[in-house]
Amino acid sequence: MTDFYQNGIITTLHNLTERTHEELETELLRFSEDRPMALILPSLYSELEGEALPKIISDLKQVQYLSEIVIGLDRADEAQYRSALEFFSVLPQNFRVLWNDGPRLRALDAELQSLGVAPREMGKGRNVWYCMGYVLASNRAESVALHDCDIVTYDRELLARLIYPVANPLFNYEFCKGFYARIANGKLNGRVSRLLVTPLLRSFKTVLGYRDYLEYMDSFRYPLAGEFSFRRDVLKDIRIPSDWGLEIGVLSEMYRNYAHNRLCQVDITKCYDHKHQDLSLNDDQGGLSKMSIDITKALFRKLATQGETFTSESIRSLKATYYRIALDFIETYYNDAMMNGLTLDIHQEEKAVEMFASNIMKAGHHFLENPMERPFIPSWNRVISAMPDVLKRLKAAVEADQEEFSRKEGV
Repeated sequence: MTDFYQNGIITTLHNLTERTHEELETELLRFSEDRPMALILPSLYSELEGEALPKIISDLKQVQYLSEIVIGLDRADEAQYRSALEFFSVLPQNFRVLWNDGPRLRALDAELQSLGVAPREMGKGRNVWYCMGYVLASNRAESVALHDCDIVTYDRELLARLIYPVANPLFNYEFCKGFYARIANGKLNGRVSRLLVTPLLRSFKTVLGYRDYLEYMDSFRYPLAGEFSFRRDVLKDIRIPSDWGLEIGVLSEMYRNYAHNRLCQVDITKCYDHKHQDLSLNDDQGGLSKMSIDITKALFRKLATQGETFTSESIRSLKATYYRIALDFIETYYNDAMMNGLTLDIHQEEKAVEMFASNIMKAGHHFLENPMERPFIPSWNRVISAMPDVLKRLKAAVEADQEEFSRKEGV
């Protein structure tokens, strides 16, 4: 049970009474009459064979308030796409699987590439972007939730609490970010958020002074959470990164597009665990190392759009400030862990901070050396301007894939 304290400038919706998911779902079912709801699931094919997604699908079978479930399927050949259709066929809701590697969606992507309005690299950002396009095209939902497919501690309450703020007709929120404690197997997890993002935001505050954007970002209790919900209109204007900066990019876009009182964060579960990335101390092209570089670049880019000027000297100052603040945080988290009977390896924590400090320099230099870099996928409004029938064609391609292979397999 959390306290009711409101910190920062974003409304926090707590879990004060631990209402049952049955109570929440009863209300959501009533809300769905006016605000139909959908769920986006960006998935790798490999996740169908893991331990998390089968449990997620088993829980989703019981959710009656969803009108549609949209699954973005990456890294799947034809046989695997067929298998995915069978895997998801147990869902009683209307569901669609976007076969992102299939010939129909590849052909459409190639046309968008020729117009300069398609995602430039594979990954979660591209997957989510096409799923958002399909939600716009299908026009079946007014409120939409998105969460990952590797949540091993998943239960129905997570989804109910996540979508409730944008589904309740009495609320005026356009966007909601989920948060939770990253605790599993007696350990305190969430290193990138704890040891990079929060101390880096505090470092920017120290170096640059007060900035509304930094106060906004620092108001989110878990800014890297992959769970969020939004009203359908949000999908038209949002521009998202295609790299590991997706979550930071989404928060930055919501800051640009909406007043603070239209945004909120909600406590969605007591305990959260998912697939862990390697620290990748010796490989800045993978794992948490690449993630930290992409996230830091996203923050540099956003602050630059607000008129901030960065130099090699200011980036060195930022790195030095970050290092001292992050080391202090290690002691704070160690004490918190001990108080709660959890373990925290100080040596490993300091190794992570040293790597993140080095990667702040790498991200800063990349930012300075690539002033014309375009990291964001264009908004769907821009894509529609370039190809007016794109949503119609996207929907037709997805429907044709699913109809063809469902018919063959008798799904």
